[in-house]
Amino acid sequence: MATALPCPTSDESAAPTLAPTLRTDTLAGSVLMLLGLTVIQRLVGFGRSVLFCRWLEPEQLGQWDMAQSFLVLASAVAVLAVPGVFGRYVEHYRQRGQLRTLLRGTALACSGLGAIAVVTIYFGRRWFSTLIFGMPDQAEVVAMLAAALAALLVFNFLAELFTALRLVRVVAFMQLANGLLFAILGTSLLFGWQCSAASVVVAYGAAGLLTAAVAVWWLVPVWIHQPVPRTPLAQRALWTKIVPFAGWVLSGAVLANLFTIVDRYMIVHFSGMPVDEALSQVGIYHSSRIVPMLMVSIALMLGTMITPHLSHDWEAGRRRHVAVRLRLFLKLLTFGLTAAAAMVLLAAPLLFDVAFQGKFEGGREVLPWTLTYCIWFGLIMVSENFLWCAEKARLGSIALGVGLAANVGLNLLLLPPLGLLGAVLATTLANLVALGLVCAFNHRLGMRIDRGLWVVLALPLALPLGATATLLALAAVALGAFRGVQLLSAEERHELTEGTAFYLQRFRRQAHALASEESAAC
Repeated sequence: MATALPCPTSDESAAPTLAPTLRTDTLAGSVLMLLGLTVIQRLVGFGRSVLFCRWLEPEQLGQWDMAQSFLVLASAVAVLAVPGVFGRYVEHYRQRGQLRTLLRGTALACSGLGAIAVVTIYFGRRWFSTLIFGMPDQAEVVAMLAAALAALLVFNFLAELFTALRLVRVVAFMQLANGLLFAILGTSLLFGWQCSAASVVVAYGAAGLLTAAVAVWWLVPVWIHQPVPRTPLAQRALWTKIVPFAGWVLSGAVLANLFTIVDRYMIVHFSGMPVDEALSQVGIYHSSRIVPMLMVSIALMLGTMITPHLSHDWEAGRRRHVAVRLRLFLKLLTFGLTAAAAMVLLAAPLLFDVAFQGKFEGGREVLPWTLTYCIWFGLIMVSENFLWCAEKARLGSIALGVGLAANVGLNLLLLPPLGLLGAVLATTLANLVALGLVCAFNHRLGMRIDRGLWVVLALPLALPLGATATLLALAAVALGAFRGVQLLSAEERHELTEGTAFYLQRFRRQAHALASEESAAC
């Protein structure tokens, strides 16, 4: 079951570009480019995470996990998720020649809101220390977090904007450069300054700031080549349109981030363990999430990257095509992520016994369940694209809200008797609830959820049974698709066939042109 991708339609190919001198990237081309650079970036990130696990004690690793979780949540809350509207509305305002107005207004709003958030965290650092780490004596680390948050806000604003502009090559550069800088600075500070979570926080913020400073230069041609609006757009009209959507994006972002971190906060604040032991358990949990979270980040990047393309089709009236493309994308993504998870289970002894030096045996025990729920969480985020296109982001927030409530309730029930395993099981069940709700909402809005999609979405359930059982399940699904069992609809088969043929032909043309050039040179 090859992960081929749909080729761009003739309508998409004919879509107006940002300007004659600015080249946007097609959906399939974006996926291929992003995947190629993501492999490099994730290898760097994996190596960095392994080194952090080897050098940091479980308690310090737990502190870094809690600090990073706070930064991710705060980066959405601080600017009220305003950059989150780019994926939906950049194309809308670009086609009307009003992109400058959108960029100017959102940049000013995010700057003011971000400054307020940074100042608040700095002056309330003892309170935030208790909230994040369960103790008030980490105020110095919280001050570092405030500075790191400022850098992260700029980085995220630019990444969201360039993704919405379909300049995926720029986003890929930003992600790769940020990962490399974080690895270099993090290892340097751990060796040259102090082997603690504080060094990692400083490196994280510095890497984001340096990458954002370089990426700003790509804004210049984007701004220059935007026409002056023929019909001026009043700020009131702009904010009246995007604020309701941004509000639901904010609620979705807050709920999504709370959804991913609530189990660790429950361990720190409600497990009944001493703070040091609770942070150590979070560190052990962190070791089991290193590879699964890499898979989540790939799913999130791909999901964010396809948003403007699906939005483009939606604006053009091709709503059935949006449903077909997203359904096929979900099937291929789930199959690929589950196959990767099976490989991770096979490599678990090497990872935990050799790379982690046997420090995190508890992490290996919960790894299958961590892989399962991380795959489902990534699929939730990708599935919400249909809700975004339909401007029903509130339904995604409702699904995450129900899942969050289930997560908290199940943690209260399972965490005290089962410890870390109870927290992971609670999170797994909560993700299943949220994914089921998102699929139901999508179906209600016109995206048919067929039997094939349900079968593929259930594949991660084989992971707790072991790598062998998972590989057998994957083989059965692949064989069924090959033999014509209704795992892929006729429209999905057409998309898959056409996409594969398009890129094979394109590859042959490029290879022939290269051979001709070499022959002429000789």
